[in-house]
Amino acid sequence: MPTDPTPDGRARQASGRPDWATIPNVVTLLRFLLLGPACWVIVDDPEGSWLPPVLVGVWAVTDWVDGLLARALNQQSRTGEILDPVADRIGIALVVVALGLADALRWEPVAVIVLVDLLVVLLAGRAAQEGRMRVTHVGKARTAVLFFGICAIVLGISVWPQVLDVGRVLVWVGAALHIYSATLYIRAARLGTGPAVRRPTDGEGQA
Repeated sequence: MPTDPTPDGRARQASGRPDWATIPNVVTLLRFLLLGPACWVIVDDPEGSWLPPVLVGVWAVTDWVDGLLARALNQQSRTGEILDPVADRIGIALVVVALGLADALRWEPVAVIVLVDLLVVLLAGRAAQEGRMRVTHVGKARTAVLFFGICAIVLGISVWPQVLDVGRVLVWVGAALHIYSATLYIRAARLGTGPAVRRPTDGEGQA
């Protein structure tokens, strides 16, 4: 959606609404707010309780809900475009750390996910903030695989242990995709080439 610069320097939607004031951004904010309770119930002996998988499941689903709402309501925004992947990265990093603390996940994939995220922030964060990059298909697949893996692990340590190993394998696959995705973003930021480079024809929106 087009934006009009206001005298105070803030971008406003053509309708007069501030760029950040959208329903999808409220959903993204909810994803942030769910992180604390979700991580707490993971670490706090979740065996036999449905609360951890429900909380983590709702947290994961909001990633698709905000994007769907942005498109359905025509409320794509530059704020959402920046906020959504930040919420994903922070959320995934904190939840896998919680799984590590709960002895539900080995620390190797946790370290890969967290360290790669830090590297992307350092080498590609500014380019992302300036809108010079876009989310890639690999990045979307990475996020989906990690979400499914995390949810399976939480379900496994809570009420359905049969899916625990499936979740751990998915997290390892997600960590591998995480590395590959990071190379695409860093390449786009540093060299200006590759599928993560934003083209002039790309529209704004939440990924």
